[in-house]
Amino acid sequence: MIKLSNKRSYINERVLFAILFFTYGVNAQNDLQNYNKTRLGANYGFGTQESFPFNSKDYSYDIRFYKIQINYKLKENRKWSFELNVEPSYYLAEHQLLNKYYVKPEDGDDYLEKREEFIQKKNINEYVLNLGIIARYKIYKSFSTYAIGSVGPMYSDTDTERMNAGFAFSDIFGLGVSYKINRFYLDFRYSFRHVSNLNINLPNNGYNSSNIEIGCTYQL
Repeated sequence: MIKLSNKRSYINERVLFAILFFTYGVNAQNDLQNYNKTRLGANYGFGTQESFPFNSKDYSYDIRFYKIQINYKLKENRKWSFELNVEPSYYLAEHQLLNKYYVKPEDGDDYLEKREEFIQKKNINEYVLNLGIIARYKIYKSFSTYAIGSVGPMYSDTDTERMNAGFAFSDIFGLGVSYKINRFYLDFRYSFRHVSNLNINLPNNGYNSSNIEIGCTYQL
């Protein structure tokens, strides 16, 4: 009886151990799957308003920018996936008033001084946090295309005839392609960007640009 009892106890311990091991494995797999939904990387790009579809004759606006890319996969099926996109970014812009008559007498008694100030080239530092959604379509196992829309707060440090320094918003819509190599995603994107401040301060005509950027993210 003692030997039978010991044998049953041994079997029960083995069964319990198997259940615990299986439970741990399932939880670890779930954690790994959730963890693998995140990608981290960086993008570099440049843009200008002096190209389609903008090309205003009133001003020039050229930018170079650097982004940290954080992507989190929200939903996925065989062909489509949807991702949360977070982009802390730094933009270095060069701006110049080209049409001095854009600044009018009704803009103040000092409008002539403003004309002389704004026709000089200015450098603008822009600090941005864009938040958006990526809709991605898998064309082939390692190749996909996507659309991205994002908006976010920004701060600029220079007054111009089009927008005062301070708080504003950065709106982006873009189309891109990605190529996956193991856990790396190589990225190319063409986008349109609009900057304005929702009339928090006047003037608020803002800036537009067409942009090209390249980047790389790593699946954690």
